[in-house]
Amino acid sequence: MLSLSYRLALHVLALLQISAALHVPRATTAVSVTLDGVTYVNQGLVGFGRIPSNFTESTGDTMGGIGSAIAIKYGSWQAQANGSFTGTLVVQPDRGYNVINTIDYQARRHELQFVLTPYYNATALTFAAAQKTFQLTYKNTTLEFERNSVKTSGLDPTAIRAAMAGAGTNPLADPQMPIASTAEPHLTVDAEGLIANADGTYWTSDEYGPYIYLFTGDGHLVQTIQPPAAILPLDSAGNLDFTSEDDPATGRGANQGFEGLTIDPATSTLYAILQSATIQDGALQYTRLLAYNVSHPSTAVPLIGEWIVPLPLSSKGKVEATSDIHFVSPGVFLCLARDGNGHGGSGDDIKYKHADLFSITGATDIHGTAFDTAGTPAAPKGKLSKSITPATYVSFVDYADDTQLARFGLHNGDPDDNTLLDAKWESLALAPVGDSAPNDFFLFTASDNDFLSTQGISLGVPYNAGEDVDNQFLVFRVTLPGAAAGVKKALGIV
Repeated sequence: MLSLSYRLALHVLALLQISAALHVPRATTAVSVTLDGVTYVNQGLVGFGRIPSNFTESTGDTMGGIGSAIAIKYGSWQAQANGSFTGTLVVQPDRGYNVINTIDYQARRHELQFVLTPYYNATALTFAAAQKTFQLTYKNTTLEFERNSVKTSGLDPTAIRAAMAGAGTNPLADPQMPIASTAEPHLTVDAEGLIANADGTYWTSDEYGPYIYLFTGDGHLVQTIQPPAAILPLDSAGNLDFTSEDDPATGRGANQGFEGLTIDPATSTLYAILQSATIQDGALQYTRLLAYNVSHPSTAVPLIGEWIVPLPLSSKGKVEATSDIHFVSPGVFLCLARDGNGHGGSGDDIKYKHADLFSITGATDIHGTAFDTAGTPAAPKGKLSKSITPATYVSFVDYADDTQLARFGLHNGDPDDNTLLDAKWESLALAPVGDSAPNDFFLFTASDNDFLSTQGISLGVPYNAGEDVDNQFLVFRVTLPGAAAGVKKALGIV
């Protein structure tokens, strides 16, 4: 005879599958916003999953920080007859457990198989039952290497490798590169954005450079994109200084590099965004979005566009920096902007954690102008130049909606436990609901737990970070007119 707990679990799963199959609309009111005359709708939270804080991957290390970047693997997205969806989520940690110091953590990415069973009912699930809506299973890990199969590192870059001509298996020239030290000349990577390409390669954006790297499917570096001088971290003498320990004289701020990365697959345009404005621009609010033509990634990649994006401000005037972007349609993007509050963060009362929308239609393209040099700020003394029209930015999906969180056993504010929404949400991915709702998509997002665990393992050595913070995953259902062609092409859906 089946136990009561097992029968209850089966009942919950059956309800989830029936709800998904019928596409039952959520009970709470949808939120609509308008941008460029187009209406976009947040239909609410439909899935929640997590990876425990002490979970270890195949190298033996704790699998933390995996929400730094996510992508749905090309060709893996499948709708099932019972109303659920399956696929492979590629997740990428940043530079390892670095609460005390940066460490010699080799860059890597993991694959997680998932089953999404969207939940649309208004009845609140328990925290345990909610995790059945987005179930994740670890599959594998791929370590990443630079030239000559030398492993990459997460150490703070205290030295610079001179530019090198291409040779051997990597014919592309390298610019000056951030390395751990002259004694340990490993390329240092603080990985953030991630793009899964149709040919099995991956674009990765980096905070240290800030650079953009192309890795093969088995983890070997084949291409490096260096941004213009205005973005590069330069000291007062105009020399590169890649350290993340303090701000440079000009260029990206410390730990404020290319946090977000996305692609328009129809035009092979790669977009990268700084977490906040450059030092010389004087106001962290005015960050920069850069566009590159990557239709021929085996040759030099040209910069083809650059725009100012005005990030949201808190009630106290603090910038809610961006943690990721995602292409929606020509000129329109999702932008993950957030505060630092939540589980594992600086406080338990979340004020701003959003997936917003912005449009560069009508914004000024500043690429190739004096603003790309280190000496001409786009926002002198914090005031945006009158010659620049910034992107249009609107609020969209609120992660900390109390009603939505309660439906999945989650909350905002006290108590600070594992049902509190995580602090550091850093990634976005989209997948289509299906032909029955061609403008509707599932918006996936994941948190970076900073490897916080009381039972952690880093480089084979046990550690206790003083608290346990799981990697959390949320899935929203959103209406994004115009997004279908790009999303389907990116995922390999015919």
